Amino acid sequence: MKKTLVLASLIAATAAFAPVSVSYADDTALRICEYVAANDKNRLRSFLKQRKLKLRKIFNDINCNGQNLLVFSATNNALEVGEFVIGKTPAKVVAANMEEIAKHSAHLAEEAKARIE
Repeated sequence: MKKTLVLASLIAATAAFAPVSVSYADDTALRICEYVAANDKNRLRSFLKQRKLKLRKIFNDINCNGQNLLVFSATNNALEVGEFVIGKTPAKVVAANMEEIAKHSAHLAEEAKARIE
């Protein structure tokens, strides 16, 4: 009886001090969106490398303000990051987003056109 009471109180104490964690995926997506908005290609690359993430694999899962990374970079005039994202995503994905990219950035539209060809 005494062992179960001590064990129960130990479990309760451990649960009371357990840290509350923010979802890893949400934090990662937020960081990536911040780097795209700031047009900070170097920090984006190092962040992806630290987390061992490939842009091709996470591209479909991340939306910034309801837009994918290509359109978001064009909207925010993040030319360096936009060129990086265009180079790392499949040509089919770039072709599918060509119209939206062209609306917001002529430079990135040219880069996307060169990637498709």
